[in-house]
Amino acid sequence: MSQPSSGSWYDTLTSTPVLIATAVGVSFAAIFAATSSSSKTTQQVKEQVKEVKNAAVNAADAKGKAAQAGASIMSAPAADLAPPKDDPIPASELSQYDGSDPSKPIYVAIKGRVFDVSNKAEMYGKGKGYNIFAGRDASKGLGMSSLDIKDAVPDYSSLNESQLNTLNQWESFFEKRYNVVGKVVP
Repeated sequence: MSQPSSGSWYDTLTSTPVLIATAVGVSFAAIFAATSSSSKTTQQVKEQVKEVKNAAVNAADAKGKAAQAGASIMSAPAADLAPPKDDPIPASELSQYDGSDPSKPIYVAIKGRVFDVSNKAEMYGKGKGYNIFAGRDASKGLGMSSLDIKDAVPDYSSLNESQLNTLNQWESFFEKRYNVVGKVVP
């Protein structure tokens, strides 16, 4: 959940076309400034242009590395997991596994399937960043990349295509990392 949602201002500002356009604009500004100053030699102008081009390449590199980092988080290697269970877990009982009782496991449900995230108590435990998802089916909030309690609900029917894709990515990530201990029942 550390990355902004798809189609956000972050994606726009860090898109390759925007980075290239910015680099080109800065290059032209540097060339103009360099050529309008009579005290600079041709060699100094060439060095400035080279520096600006290097900065543009580094900016594009940073965008690529950031995208790879995001991809690597969501495509983490599979953990050694137990076979998935299909035990019924009433929604009212699920709320007991929210990380507030250290003697109980921490559960997060996605699309009705319950995952044991106890091994990541530093993320899902009481008072931690993703605790909003603990002890409930928070499918809609995961799809929206929202940490707002009003979005941490099981009904994800209002999600758009991009948000459904995000939810599916979270589900796939959880399937690879956490044991399935049951399914939510009314």
